[in-house]
Amino acid sequence: MKIYGVGVDIIDNSRIKKLIKKKIFLKRILSKDELKIIKTKKKKISFLAKRFSAKEAFVKSLGSGFRNNLCFNDISILNDKKGKPYFKFNQKLKNILKKKYKLTKFKVYLSLSDEKKYSISYVVLHKLK
Repeated sequence: MKIYGVGVDIIDNSRIKKLIKKKIFLKRILSKDELKIIKTKKKKISFLAKRFSAKEAFVKSLGSGFRNNLCFNDISILNDKKGKPYFKFNQKLKNILKKKYKLTKFKVYLSLSDEKKYSISYVVLHKLK
């Protein structure tokens, strides 16, 4: 097993509370799938804060941040039937990972957590053979 990178991010949820009022912020941060899901959520700030944090943690695991034409909404964080979060990448991001980072086969591990004031995400990017 080869770990390509690890990323962690924490965010003060009050920051998201201020930004969520701007519709453009949601479209910039969330993928189309996530925009559909957030409409059904009661705790919108928590939902958005964890996704913002997870996307930041992911790009930190790459070691690049949001560069190379990589955008927040290229990344989706969805949940399986049991509630476990996972990443879904659009084709643009898959192409960036292949060309820029030479990542064609990989697995991403994600852990999300939050409290009243903070949300935190932890990502391990595992390069497969």
